[in-house]
Amino acid sequence: MTTVEEPRSERASFIRADGKEKVTGAGRYTADLSLKGELHAAFRYADHTHARILRIDATAARALPGVLAVITHEDVPDVLYGGMVQDRRLFARDTVRFEGDIVAAVAALTPEIARQAAALVEVDYEPLPVVTDFDAAMADGAILVHPDWEAYEGDEALGRNGNTLGYSTIVKGDADAAMAGADVVVRGRYVTDPVQGVPIEPRAVIAEWHGDRVTVWSSTQVPYAARAGVARTLQIPESHVRVIVPLLGGGFGAKCDFHFEGHVAALARAAGRPVKLVFSRHEEFFAVGHRREGMVIELETGARRDGTLVARRARLVLDKGAYCGEGGFFAQLAAMHACGPYEIENISVASYLNYSNNQPSSSIRAPTAPQVVWALEQHMDELAEALGLDPVELRRRTLIEDGSEGPTRQKLERIAMKETLERAVEMIGYGQELPEDEAIGVACGWWPCFAANAGAYVQLNHDGTGTIVTGAQENGTGAVMAMAAFVAEELGMRPGDFTIHYQDTDAAPWDMGSCGSQTTFNSARAVLAATAEVREQLLDAAAEQLEAARGDLELAAGVVRVKGSPDKAVAIADLASSGTFHGKGSGDLPEAPPVQAEGCVGRLGLESFLAPQLMTHAVRVKVDRETGVVRVLQVAAAHDSGRILNRMGADGQVYGGVVMGIGQALSEGTVLDGEGRHRNAHLLDYKLVTAADAPRIDIAWIETDTPNAGPRGSKGVGEPPCVPTAGAVANAVARVIGKHLDRLPMTPERVWEAGA
Repeated sequence: MTTVEEPRSERASFIRADGKEKVTGAGRYTADLSLKGELHAAFRYADHTHARILRIDATAARALPGVLAVITHEDVPDVLYGGMVQDRRLFARDTVRFEGDIVAAVAALTPEIARQAAALVEVDYEPLPVVTDFDAAMADGAILVHPDWEAYEGDEALGRNGNTLGYSTIVKGDADAAMAGADVVVRGRYVTDPVQGVPIEPRAVIAEWHGDRVTVWSSTQVPYAARAGVARTLQIPESHVRVIVPLLGGGFGAKCDFHFEGHVAALARAAGRPVKLVFSRHEEFFAVGHRREGMVIELETGARRDGTLVARRARLVLDKGAYCGEGGFFAQLAAMHACGPYEIENISVASYLNYSNNQPSSSIRAPTAPQVVWALEQHMDELAEALGLDPVELRRRTLIEDGSEGPTRQKLERIAMKETLERAVEMIGYGQELPEDEAIGVACGWWPCFAANAGAYVQLNHDGTGTIVTGAQENGTGAVMAMAAFVAEELGMRPGDFTIHYQDTDAAPWDMGSCGSQTTFNSARAVLAATAEVREQLLDAAAEQLEAARGDLELAAGVVRVKGSPDKAVAIADLASSGTFHGKGSGDLPEAPPVQAEGCVGRLGLESFLAPQLMTHAVRVKVDRETGVVRVLQVAAAHDSGRILNRMGADGQVYGGVVMGIGQALSEGTVLDGEGRHRNAHLLDYKLVTAADAPRIDIAWIETDTPNAGPRGSKGVGEPPCVPTAGAVANAVARVIGKHLDRLPMTPERVWEAGA
């Protein structure tokens, strides 16, 4: 059962252009494609999590009947690649650094032959000491995961040193002095396990060469990054690489990076035939360079008796795993979440992003936020207890509001943080009498909007229909499909009048990809700018034909008409049949809010939260004390995401994000052994929350007109629902068992032990 509070900016629902083929099963995803003469790929992965390679012999693999190509590091340019640090090769050359490192790749007539051949590649190793404790990894004398780290190209602002890939601080006032004068000081240490993205669609890549150009079909969220990666690692021009994304079956950020496209393209070139790779579910767990980072979170907060937060100190250590990928900014992002949406007079936060021989971490829905907020919101409840205040009352007194100053002295304007708190506790019935095995927990959070360049083309066809060309990616959210509604609204047409071409790097301008909850925020801005040019062209043409002033005209119901004279009109289809109407646009990017962060290091662009998204979740749980099993009975989610443009789509994001957050809270966690190997790399032991487990979810949208928001005053909606959910569940569980948990996920065993 779900209830939804209607937003003021309700817009009519419409049928998504990709909806029917998805729900009927007719849609073709990358793994469904088949090219004439295609071969199948398989990889030879590392036998160790940290070892020196002494010898690679592919003789037996190449001799196996049905094998057409076997390649290693010797068959591709010796190029390092990565996001903010260039620290990785397509194929391990001298050293393997985690169990998913690729040593060789095979192309064969069948998947079975390819896997058999990959197993025949002989590799001799010299085992090296394994670094799995990412906190201890920065101790003096620690074994270096990358001994030659200083030689890597990298962003100078990262603050790299040894195994520390990124170091970021937030300094405001004098936290030490303020802490010494606080009436109450609360300390806590929290540890989180890594979490997998687990999109239902496995990764799939197909590559085919035509002369010196390669076309790659990939289940990626970031085709333009994939194009750049293929060009870099194979040392060919970007103009010679085309990346196409067929229907994309989810990603949750786990497909937000370049990697396997380069291997498959290299195989296809070596074999002289198309090559297809489809990951097994097991590979989806251990081989990819994307999982939610494990963390150690240490918090200390000083407060006055009235609840005023006078000081916070924090030390955060994040496990980046073996390689940087695209998440080099995570230390800074985590530091902002350690402060949270609270007014704090003095702050000292140090955040470390460390290498280890564990699986690389990178973007998973709202990276760093669910873990840090889980710890921080429990910490706030513990502070409330020490002050003798109700947890909701403490938040009422300390949450940011209009005019508040953020951790880096960003001035916050027109935000509804406190309103989300009041609405969430109202919906959940906070304060009601409950059975002794039930309780309600509350947690708050925030998330930034990300401004990035984007571009789009809009044109009218001679039959009166339209075409939208955008580089934006459709990751299941419907954000790209909503572009037709934006254009139709501007031109007085229907969404169904427009066809959308997207996810093809040869067709559209560069786009950041489906990540960061930014598709509407940036790509819709570009589409609207292109539409504005078409609108002006239509007005010019209609003014001439109707012999009317442009200012007297309006576009509505498929015509351009004189205001107040509906009979004096010309159909847009008639105009389009005899003219050319097309526009291009990118839109103006909002500027980041000014800050005063001169004392901070590791400044990578997240010193402020642009058009912050704000949210409060209240959760009612039932705990079986005898088994430690926790059932979530109800969730009330209140969000300030600016103006809601597509209520149905926004609601869907909250449903999915809340359920995903419940999984992170109670069941999802990667188990690694002492060597950094996965022990639960399959769906039998890695427990996802399914629709059958979903509780009642009540949703409220608190609409605001935040400065520097996106089109129509919108903000992001995709990632925020994951941010506070685990924290709210944790606070509810603690109210039942009388103790806060310091380890995530809060499995039945951990809950039982804490309450015993």
